[in-house]
Amino acid sequence: MIGYNLPKLKLPKLKKSKVRIPKFWRDKLFWLFTLVIFTSSLFGFLAGTISGSFFYIEIAGYLENLGLSTDQLRSGKSETYIPQTSQEQAVTRVVKENSKAVVSIIISKDLPIIEEYYYSPFEDFFGDPLFDIKVPGYRQKGVEKKEVGGGTGFIISEDGMVLTNKHVVLDKEADYTILTSDGKRFSAQVLARDLAQDIAILKIKQEIINDDQGETILKPFPKVKLGDSDKIQIGQTVVAIGNVLARYQNTVSVGIVSGLGRTITASGGGFYETLEDVIQTDAAINRGNSGGPLLNLKGQVIGINTAVDIQGQNISFAILINKAKRGIEQVKTLGKIVYPFLGVRYVIINESIQKDNNLPVDYGALIVGSQGQAAIFPDSAAEKAGLKQGDIILEFNGEKITTENSLAKIIMKYDPGDEITLKILREKEKTIKVVLEGRSE
Repeated sequence: MIGYNLPKLKLPKLKKSKVRIPKFWRDKLFWLFTLVIFTSSLFGFLAGTISGSFFYIEIAGYLENLGLSTDQLRSGKSETYIPQTSQEQAVTRVVKENSKAVVSIIISKDLPIIEEYYYSPFEDFFGDPLFDIKVPGYRQKGVEKKEVGGGTGFIISEDGMVLTNKHVVLDKEADYTILTSDGKRFSAQVLARDLAQDIAILKIKQEIINDDQGETILKPFPKVKLGDSDKIQIGQTVVAIGNVLARYQNTVSVGIVSGLGRTITASGGGFYETLEDVIQTDAAINRGNSGGPLLNLKGQVIGINTAVDIQGQNISFAILINKAKRGIEQVKTLGKIVYPFLGVRYVIINESIQKDNNLPVDYGALIVGSQGQAAIFPDSAAEKAGLKQGDIILEFNGEKITTENSLAKIIMKYDPGDEITLKILREKEKTIKVVLEGRSE
């Protein structure tokens, strides 16, 4: 093996410095150095204390939201499950914040009591029967109140206004009871049923209590926060809470918004209605969930659960909460829900309807009666304006009527008493001025 021998280097010897610092300056430097160390230590201690308190408060607040305490954190023991992901944390927070405001609606009716008895079929013909033969019969013996159904609602004001579906409280002969999450029961009054949407508003009375000062006050109800359904995006996570099957109170399901702008025809129990511009979600919604809230991860209500596609799997629908806000304000100010009313029955024209009826256009609203009902409502705004069966309404105040932009959708932008212009087709195009009227339940 061949190696390399490194040359030895001789370093020059350094001479010791003979520089001396006078004693006076040595004393000054010593105290200055001591002061710097003391000041740095003091500021370090204060900064550590302040930041430690800040983070302690932040952590304590976070733990409080999870139902934990700092003592449990120190001991490493906890009886409460700690969510493992940010989404899981958001869902549990939404449920915790809103469950107390979600209520069950119990439907009760006076039903006849039927009793069985035995009678002689020959008594009416022969007086005293020749044979002691009796047959069973049935007769009513009074009435009794029974629960016949149920649904879900949610409290939207501290004074006890409850929002739900119209089809939940459709029976005007029934009595409605609100069951809160803490087991209390309240008799409910139906304030309004929405004519155009599957929405209804109920009212329950507040309890009278004494506050901390001993004064008598009305106890406020827990309420939900209403969000802005115009900001919904497909794919966002949603939470549904409801009284499933009218038995399992405050059941929670989670899913996503899987579609927007859907048009459905909901039916059942004597209820039949076409609903436009609804939310489609895959959050599980079952019978009894109707009228419950659909919430975003901010804990805001963005929809009212209303229907499910029984032929699909986890295809459910909810009404946009913004469609209920107008009715809520009207009930507060007017005591009822009022809609602008034109007074026509119609079908929206598409290519198929155009072809089948040999129409000159493939858009608009064709005024036509159905099932023996007149196309024009008597004494309505449409009749006063001279509209007739067979007319096609092409535009409503400048807006073109299409399958995506229906007449029902456009008219909701206006109020009773508004004067609007209709462009219609009756042999040729013409314009008509109409003053909209009001219609309520």
